[in-house]
Amino acid sequence: MAPDHAGTLGYALGQIGAKAAFALIVPALAGYIAYSIADRPGIAPGMIGGMLAANLQAGFLGGIAAGFITGYTARFLNTHIRLPRNLEGLKPVLILPLLATTITNLLMIYVVGVPVAAVLSALTTWLKGMQGASALVLGLVLSGMMAVDMSGPINKAAYASAAALLSSGVDAPMAAVMLGGMTPPLGLALATRLFPARFTQAEREAGGAAAVLGAAFITEGAIPFAAADPLRVIPSLVAGSAVAGALALTLGVTLKVPHGGLFVLPIPNAVTNLPGAVLALAAGTLVTALTVGLIKKRPG
Repeated sequence: MAPDHAGTLGYALGQIGAKAAFALIVPALAGYIAYSIADRPGIAPGMIGGMLAANLQAGFLGGIAAGFITGYTARFLNTHIRLPRNLEGLKPVLILPLLATTITNLLMIYVVGVPVAAVLSALTTWLKGMQGASALVLGLVLSGMMAVDMSGPINKAAYASAAALLSSGVDAPMAAVMLGGMTPPLGLALATRLFPARFTQAEREAGGAAAVLGAAFITEGAIPFAAADPLRVIPSLVAGSAVAGALALTLGVTLKVPHGGLFVLPIPNAVTNLPGAVLALAAGTLVTALTVGLIKKRPG
């Protein structure tokens, strides 16, 4: 993103990603939290609150706060404001967004923004300086969350937090999240080759597709296997992902891009300690495959 690189492909991609896409992370997070609570009247006020949170240096924590404040404010107003029937149509498109925007953002400016910015600053400092046991625990938790429900709310909470931290210059959690999200389908794909008797013919055939999805950081490739035997498969996935994330952060792996899987590893400066990332991914994949092979029953 240095000005002397202007005109290059890398600079152009940086404009798209760092200047445009990353700038939308916090507003989008806030907007869709508000939407989940208050439906459509919450989207625009939530996004405005998220943008204000970013401007106040409150980051993703401020965005989360703005989303919840907006959502519950809009829902409260929707319940308690009564209008004549011929004006009722103005509520979701004008009255609720306007009032929710005003209330939320005044609270962000005068009450929430400064303390949340201080908390985020302290958190950012801690995350940037973490090492040893703290790095291991963070990697273990974030990566394990990626494998618990594979695209469900726990998975999305881990991913959204790591992606939002990228905008604050904290890129270690993203490494744990991406490696932890790749491990489940890759581990299952390997298990179908190492322990074919543990899988049906259809599952063995699906192993190839799971490998491709895992390589692209699409954790959903593990869902069919988990749905067929959740009590044995899901703990195996969590174990492998936790190992991958814990090992990655212990080795100092960081990742500056929010998606792409194996395809982003060759990009210069995208990954810190590339050998460590490959080692962590291989270790987590192997743990998942071996655990599945040990505890999964043969198809009846």
